[in-house]
Amino acid sequence: MAMSKIIEVKDFFYHYSDGTEALKNINLAVEEAQRVVLIGPNGAGKSTLLLAMAGFINGKGTVLIDGIKVTKKNIKRIRTLIGSCLDNPEDQLFMPTIFDDVSFGPLNMGLNGEEVRKRVEETLKRVGLNGMAEKAPHHLSAGQKRSAAIATILSMAPKIITFDEPDNSLDPRSRDNLLALLKNLSQTLVIATCSMDFAGAIADRAVLLDRGQIIADGKAEDIMSNNELMKAHGLEVPGRFM
Repeated sequence: MAMSKIIEVKDFFYHYSDGTEALKNINLAVEEAQRVVLIGPNGAGKSTLLLAMAGFINGKGTVLIDGIKVTKKNIKRIRTLIGSCLDNPEDQLFMPTIFDDVSFGPLNMGLNGEEVRKRVEETLKRVGLNGMAEKAPHHLSAGQKRSAAIATILSMAPKIITFDEPDNSLDPRSRDNLLALLKNLSQTLVIATCSMDFAGAIADRAVLLDRGQIIADGKAEDIMSNNELMKAHGLEVPGRFM
């Protein structure tokens, strides 16, 4: 049975303010519940594509999230469907306590106090921060900050979550904990990463970008085990695919 397309990017182009072409003729469809990694060298356009999906930037072409066109008019609805975990989790943790950060989204969705407290409690337990609601975010370790940032997204129950370099600055134990968390999420995941071992451990599907274009798109193992293809674009084959 065919899965529904929850993300569609059609004929999409994006230029930076200086005229540099960051994305060129991107055509991409992501099915519901897929775990997709965007791989490629630095400057390939991975982060820019994530920003376009969530409506943080506007280019030429069409982006649909769950069938809804990403436009200024629809952006409030779009942001309930897709949550974005940024490269630096500290950019998402700006309140005095973890509780305040994780409750921020649900409160702005208009949920009542009891439902908000329930969501915060359940979400913190899910990401391994149970009992830490009153801690200040700046007292957390790098791995805990990443988990707290993910909690701020999960508390809003989006259908899609995007991640930009989620394992950046994590030690091996924190990275393993993050992988376990992501594998247990039911949402559609789109993950931009330069870490091929991380990508190989999480993905169903890989999309290889370079110089703003999609070079290859398919089953993660097929693409990431192709030594010639990976080497041509400055990437290494993950250990598990050697």
